[in-house]
Amino acid sequence: MDIDRQAVEALTDRVIGPEHKALPPAAWGSTVREFLATAPVPADFQTPLLTLDRAALAANTAIMGDWAAAHGVRLAPHGKTTMAPRLWADQLAAGSWGLTFATLWQVQLARAYRVRRIVLANEALDPVGVAWLAAEAEHDPEFECWCWVDSVVAVDLLRRRWPAGAPPLRVLVEVGGPGGRTGTRDLATARAVADAVHGADTLRLAGVGGYEGILGADRGPAALAAVRAMLDAIAGLHEYLRDGVYDDAALVTAGGSAYPDLVVERLAELSDEAGARGTPTTVVLRAGAYLVHDDGFYAGISPLTPDRARRPLRSAMHGWARVVSRPEPGLALLDAGKRDLPYDKGFPVPQRALIDGAWTALPDASVTGMDDQHAYLRLPAETALPVGSTVRLGLSHPCTAFDKWRLIPVLDDVEAPAPRVIDLVHTFF
Repeated sequence: MDIDRQAVEALTDRVIGPEHKALPPAAWGSTVREFLATAPVPADFQTPLLTLDRAALAANTAIMGDWAAAHGVRLAPHGKTTMAPRLWADQLAAGSWGLTFATLWQVQLARAYRVRRIVLANEALDPVGVAWLAAEAEHDPEFECWCWVDSVVAVDLLRRRWPAGAPPLRVLVEVGGPGGRTGTRDLATARAVADAVHGADTLRLAGVGGYEGILGADRGPAALAAVRAMLDAIAGLHEYLRDGVYDDAALVTAGGSAYPDLVVERLAELSDEAGARGTPTTVVLRAGAYLVHDDGFYAGISPLTPDRARRPLRSAMHGWARVVSRPEPGLALLDAGKRDLPYDKGFPVPQRALIDGAWTALPDASVTGMDDQHAYLRLPAETALPVGSTVRLGLSHPCTAFDKWRLIPVLDDVEAPAPRVIDLVHTFF
């Protein structure tokens, strides 16, 4: 079993309280299961509000799963995007090979739900976390975990902190790019790191990884060239290591949700799980934002958008805010701010407004600024948008939307005439 589904289902027995933003006071003291049995609708909730769209989540899951399978790569979605065991379970049930996380604490939470196969896309150097990871590996022989290193110093620290009695830790050499984040910057360094891992009794050289998305923010020629160069460096190091250096089967992994097409373009051909060309090799794509997608950054950069793909992704998250002030012509203040909705990769986009029970478009309207609890909505002076109206907002960047909410309502279909709340998703940040 890839995840403890009983533990996931037990989340519906958790009690709702005032710590759950936007949930109605009438729900306090009820379990999630009991509240859902009342057939709630969006109007029952307070604003500001973040919702998910079950129809879009299901479609995005199927689209990315089929896309990865068609290109011959495995999918280990980044669990840190949502930190929501319910959504992890859905992704694993749909065929994901494993899950990715960014910190040892996130791995610990995943293991609380018995996630079996994990890529830690980071260096595991914290001594408390490493001791826990070793104990977890000893306790559960079915648990599989990979972590990254990018220096001989890190290898030496990890070698000394990993107990000799524990199963050897699978380690990937991380490749980086100029001006990017962590990762080796040249082949000589990468080879030295690999040799250090190979020579450590407590570690197992198990592949190559990297995160190419840090090198680009658009699909311009310079960004695409930088991403391709880094992916080629990953492929080159793998080719070197599989000639007798790897300790066993290898994992080659890259990919966020911005450039998965370039990952398969450069790395998919390395897939060789049967070992027909030597070292058995699994190529893993770690995209995570695809599940929720957005109406901002990923809507512009993903290869799976309407202008680039026959089956495009669509946003599965929306913000809802109320007009609380019209202090001057052309300006409306909404009751959703930086504490409620993401803003790091673009402000929310006004999509439509509910005025006197009817939805209407908001042409030429835009959010131009946000405070902690307010958004500045600029619109033509003649636009009718009374105080008390509700505005639906498209959002950018799911990673910084989910971390603001502990319990997120899921609608059956946000575009339905009368959407219903069919689930509440717990997050753990």
